[in-house]
Amino acid sequence: MINELLQQTLAASRQLVMLDDVTINRILTDTASALLSHQTKVLTANAEDLQRMDPANPKYDRLKLTEERLAGIAGDMKNVASLPSPLGKLLSETTRPNGMVIRKITVPFGVIGVIYEARPNVTFDVFSLCLKSGNACVLKGGSDADSTNRALVAIIHNVLAKQGVNPAVCTLLPPDREATTELLNAVGLVDLIIPRGSSSLINFVRDHARVPVIETGAGICHIYFDKDGDKEKGREIVNNAKTRRVSVCNALDCLIVHHDRLDDVTYLCGKLSDSNVVIYADEPAFAVLSGHYPAALLQPATVDSFGTEFLDYKMAIRTVSSLDEALQHIARYSSKHSESIVSESTETIRHFQQMVDAACVYANVSTAFTDGAQFGFGAEIGISTQKLHARGPMALPELTTYKYIIEGDGQIRK
Repeated sequence: MINELLQQTLAASRQLVMLDDVTINRILTDTASALLSHQTKVLTANAEDLQRMDPANPKYDRLKLTEERLAGIAGDMKNVASLPSPLGKLLSETTRPNGMVIRKITVPFGVIGVIYEARPNVTFDVFSLCLKSGNACVLKGGSDADSTNRALVAIIHNVLAKQGVNPAVCTLLPPDREATTELLNAVGLVDLIIPRGSSSLINFVRDHARVPVIETGAGICHIYFDKDGDKEKGREIVNNAKTRRVSVCNALDCLIVHHDRLDDVTYLCGKLSDSNVVIYADEPAFAVLSGHYPAALLQPATVDSFGTEFLDYKMAIRTVSSLDEALQHIARYSSKHSESIVSESTETIRHFQQMVDAACVYANVSTAFTDGAQFGFGAEIGISTQKLHARGPMALPELTTYKYIIEGDGQIRK
């Protein structure tokens, strides 16, 4: 059954090559409108999924849809429609001594499989970006969001059918493990797999896939408050990075503070107690915070406090004696996703930016901005934490590869 679905998607993908940009944009805008007109059905399906999940589960917030979030998803899809096509771009052109002309142009991958967990917004993000870049998509969502995903894909299929496009260009697989196994081994049917979710999911896909993989998702993010940091900026940045939305991969996990600024830790964390953020502080920070931060929310840091993606109202604090020590901590525990420094020293900032190995390196900015829409990409298919092909927010350009077009006038090789 799964193999048959993948065969159908591969066959349908060939139709996309012939679609013009006007038709693609119309499909995207019509799908965005259809989502809003059918939001009651979508929210009802989402409520069914939510009933099966404990609200204390960090995935609950990712799973939950609201009218406001649906409006945001529809807006992102319209933004993607408004962007220029990434296809057919001339990357280089060379004329050889024999008169042969070699052109390098962007083309779709073909069929892209995306494996994700309780994040139904990914369904529309992936479809919109894949369609705009000429790719068919195979969606493998988790069982936690199955009702919601099926409701969303039904909307997509309805719009595609009305536009005369084979609905198989967007295929939703069953949420079981068998489907995952077959997708990971679909050599010749799927060109690329992108996992979005926890580190355990990403590791599983990387270890078992026979199809090429781009790793995305896991974010262990740090903010380093330097000895020359502005505490007003730091307070707002720390609060935003930690509490704006704790279940996302760009949320803050560890605040690193220069020892000379320990007296400002209470102020830097002052707003976190309003959101009941639990702080796991090392000994110096714990001593300063004791009596100035709610005792019920303050705990001593352990070995497990660092290098953990909390996805919850929890945060670690590490005290360092120098920039180099901060860089060593980040190098050891970072997932190479998003790292930030708060400092007024241009020299320190430049050194931090040069030395930190991550997809996104910020200075005096919240890590919450690691997002395709925030970068002006319309949406994203994920945040790549690897270095091959794509890095950081992946959007339209990263969903293309290239081929060489060679033209001549009867040349032969001697």
